[in-house]
Amino acid sequence: MLGIIGAMDEEVEGIRQQMTGALVTRTAGMDFYKGKLSGRDAVVVRSGIGKVNAGMCTQILADKFAVDAVVNSGIAGSLSAEIDIGDIVLATDAVQHDMDATGFGYKRGQIPRVNTFSFAADPELRDLAEACCRRVNPDIQVFRGRVVSGDQFISDRRTKEMLIREFGGICCEMEGAAIAQAAYLNGLPYLIIRAISDKADDSAGMDYATFEKKAIEHSVRLITALAGEYGTGS
Repeated sequence: MLGIIGAMDEEVEGIRQQMTGALVTRTAGMDFYKGKLSGRDAVVVRSGIGKVNAGMCTQILADKFAVDAVVNSGIAGSLSAEIDIGDIVLATDAVQHDMDATGFGYKRGQIPRVNTFSFAADPELRDLAEACCRRVNPDIQVFRGRVVSGDQFISDRRTKEMLIREFGGICCEMEGAAIAQAAYLNGLPYLIIRAISDKADDSAGMDYATFEKKAIEHSVRLITALAGEYGTGS
């Protein structure tokens, strides 16, 4: 069964509307909708914004629903000149950019006593998502790369340049790396899918409001298609 996490109501409502036979379970203030999506078993949930909400949500999916993979859909700010508003990013891996234990001798972003700097996304899920996206969203580009996450909305050029320089990220957001860490600790394959809603610079506040709706439409089409192909061996 596929676990699908979004951060906001707007991100998951379109997906939930495509489900059939959905039953809702409320846990830790989150509504988990379990049913069929494109004919496949799935659980769709809004985690809420931020890393704590995202990590908790992933653990509940593992413990209560026994999902065998987690996909996190949503929106993000671009960190690459190549990646435009509306395009899709599929994670190769994820890092928490606001983790700072440098005072203990760790590299910035490294979680103490965790034996990996970044959390690798599942390559089979990524390949499947790319194929689905090219089919259902032919008007946009698809990119692969590192997602960087932190509990802040990036909206200035200086911070954006730091994320590129120090972490090599191609997009930034507020949940994915926490979901990646929880998936890693539970031995679950995962994938972060991000539709670009802004450029993560001084124009981000204006871009976000203008393009959020379009970015979410791309994500909903992709997730719905991915769910239909998941587990078929395609």
